[in-house]
Amino acid sequence: MAYVINSDCISCGSCAPECPVDAISQGPDIYVIDPNKCIDCGACAEVCPVSAISPKE
Repeated sequence: MAYVINSDCISCGSCAPECPVDAISQGPDIYVIDPNKCIDCGACAEVCPVSAISPKE
């Protein structure tokens, strides 16, 4: 189950460098996580300043 970034994202970019598999990239409005690359480590969620990243339910 991959992590997802919700609409609370402020596009600060702090999550992208934390991803060990480069699954995070800038989308049209907010950052997005490629579910096929995500390894569910949670490193991105730990650094998000607005808690916009969570495991997909």
